[in-house]
Amino acid sequence: MFLTGKRALVTGSTSGIGLAIARALSAEGAEVIINGFGDADEIASLCEEIGAVHSGANLLDVGEIEQMMADAGPIDILVNNAGMQHVSPVDEFPNDKWDAVIGLNLTAVFHTTRLAVPAMRDKGWGRLINTASAHSLTASPFKSAYNASKHGVVGFTKTSPWNWRSRVSPRTASAQAMSGRL
Repeated sequence: MFLTGKRALVTGSTSGIGLAIARALSAEGAEVIINGFGDADEIASLCEEIGAVHSGANLLDVGEIEQMMADAGPIDILVNNAGMQHVSPVDEFPNDKWDAVIGLNLTAVFHTTRLAVPAMRDKGWGRLINTASAHSLTASPFKSAYNASKHGVVGFTKTSPWNWRSRVSPRTASAQAMSGRL
């Protein structure tokens, strides 16, 4: 239980990879805050199962992100996992879908990170884990926004250490890299 006394926030964690990460962090003693959408009863059951608290903050809304982070208090481990995609040829890609994919997959990563890092820096310890995708390393047909956002997450993560001098440790993980480790 090497994470006892640490607080973790995992976005996009009411199902899938995010939920597996939240479960693993909880199993190692972390206090976990999950974020995401879904059936309220199922989310309440998940929270009870892993001893987590839920935030239903909409990560497309900066105000809701700021409130989620304020409500969470100082975060030791931030896992930016929330994501979405829309598939369409670029010349037919709806503007609102582009904005939503970039907003959730990349802009939300910026906002949660900028709000979590000061406490991590003050403590002299923190972990930032930004999930990307195989699509962060290559191109895929009709996934221009998704590819751009995931390339952006990797670039943001690589740039992040230059923004502070502390024991905050940013990492990017892809689903393929995590396969079998959850």
